[in-house]
Amino acid sequence: MTDPNNPTIDPAVPPRLQDEKTLPGAVYALHIAGVVTGGLTCLIGAIIAYVSRKDAPEWLASHYDFQIRTFWLAIGFSIVALLLTPVGIGIVLLPAVGVWLVVRGVVGLSNLFKGQPYPTPKNWMI
Repeated sequence: MTDPNNPTIDPAVPPRLQDEKTLPGAVYALHIAGVVTGGLTCLIGAIIAYVSRKDAPEWLASHYDFQIRTFWLAIGFSIVALLLTPVGIGIVLLPAVGVWLVVRGVVGLSNLFKGQPYPTPKNWMI
């Protein structure tokens, strides 16, 4: 039952999604799944991060910034790897981009579940 006097509980949003860690956790999962889906879920995650960042508390905003940066860097690295595929280097770089994406997602999830802001959201490595 919802409390009409509590404006923080939105009856249209399922209770699981009202937990502040759920949505950024789902974005990290979408980024990790992007390795298998060819980046489509990464795009969905980036859109969610862009929309959610403005209303998020500061510590969660750092995670959204990190997720958005991860998306754009993954696109850039993937384009470079695809351009280098005819030379043969791209065949090695594309899986490396996938591993990099998964590692960033796992490290981000780790910080998120500890309730900590992401320490270096503007960093391009980890």
